[in-house]
Order: sequence, then structure tokens, then C-alpha cells
Amino acid sequence: MAIPELILRICLSFALLFTLTRIMGRKEISQMTFFNFVSAIAIGSITAILATNQNFSMLNGIIALTGWAGFTLIMGYIDIKSQKARKFTTGIPEIVIKDGKIMEEALRRTRLDNDSLQALLRQKNVFSMKEVDYAIFETSGKLSVMKKENKQPATKSDIHQLTTYSPKIFPTEIISDGELNEANLKKLNLDTNWLNGQLKQAGIKSLSEVFYAEVQPDGTLYFDNKRDGLYH
Repeated sequence: MAIPELILRICLSFALLFTLTRIMGRKEISQMTFFNFVSAIAIGSITAILATNQNFSMLNGIIALTGWAGFTLIMGYIDIKSQKARKFTTGIPEIVIKDGKIMEEALRRTRLDNDSLQALLRQKNVFSMKEVDYAIFETSGKLSVMKKENKQPATKSDIHQLTTYSPKIFPTEIISDGELNEANLKKLNLDTNWLNGQLKQAGIKSLSEVFYAEVQPDGTLYFDNKRDGLYH
């Protein structure tokens, strides 16, 4: 391929891609749903072929890109008009924490493991499951979090006196996905006898009944059962 033709193809590809992206709207960038992901891959692949493959005519490239962009716009219009179509193309948000309880079935449906859930919570400045009232895994892959009322940021009217500084101590995970983290338990100078005693006081007979547990900075134990109806 001659240099002038290559430069022309690159300029044409960029101009087309920029124009079509503007036409398709910000949703393609801000919300990467299933369909948006497929659309982005397809348009990117066609653009790359148009820019570098001399056997692929520029006219065919323009038609292919324009056609795919048109299809994307049509699907977007259908999504707006039809809730059933929207559920099929983009999926539905999943509640992964409800009333402070971890919804294990929702985690399985979304292919979201416990470590990933905690990472998403940390992005929301939430470092303990105990702080969360509701968490919703959006179709865009982002997590929306509502903290418990006593964990929400204070307003000026809530503040009546100055507070003294105290160092931040983070909650420590000791059970995750039903598996005991003995290393973390030892770091806290605790053992399984202490853990079993705490669970027994809450009516839990076996560690196998616990999905997640963490020791709070004040020494108390927060846990979530594998069966949500038995939440403590």
C-alpha cells in the first residue's frame, strides 16, 4: 500500500469513527453494556481493516461503518421504547447486598466473586460490608451503594462538637466465600475457638453455615450466612 493511500485511509477512518461516535451518543462510552461492548468491538474492527487493508475498499468500509452505526442507533431506539427488549440487550441490575445481607445467588448470576465485590465497594470508599444497606450491580458493570443510615456522611446539622483524631483501623476479613482465612485470624491474635464461640452466641452451629465474616475495629464480629434468611 502506498504511503499517500495509507494516510488517506487513516484520516478517513478517524473522521468516520469520530463522527459516528458523536452521532451514536455518550451512552456508547459511559455505559458499556453487553450490546455496547459488541458494538464497540465491531466498529473498531471495521475501522482497523479500513485503515490498513488495501484489499478492503474505502467505499465498502464507509458502508459497513455507517450500517453498523445505524443498527446501533436502531437498537438504542428499541431499548428506549421497549422494556422487554432492554432487558434482553442490556440485562437488568442485580441487587447483590440487600438489607445488609449478601445475595449469593445474585453474585453467581453476575459472575461476581466476593473479592471483586469488595474491590468495587472500596472504590465507593466503603471498607466494611457492615456499612452497606443496599448495593446494586448495574448493567454497566458499576456498583451503586447505599450505606446504612448511621454510616452516611454527617451534615453540618449533625455535627455539634469537634471530634479528636484517631488512627484508621480497617475491618479484617476472616471468612470469605465460606473459607476460613487462618492467617488473618492469627494476625488478630485470635483462634477458631474464639470464632466458634462468637458464632455459637449468634446461634450458628458450624463455620460451614457462614458465607462471609470480618472482625470490626472494635473487636466485634460481623458475618453473613449462606442462607440469607438467617442473617445476623
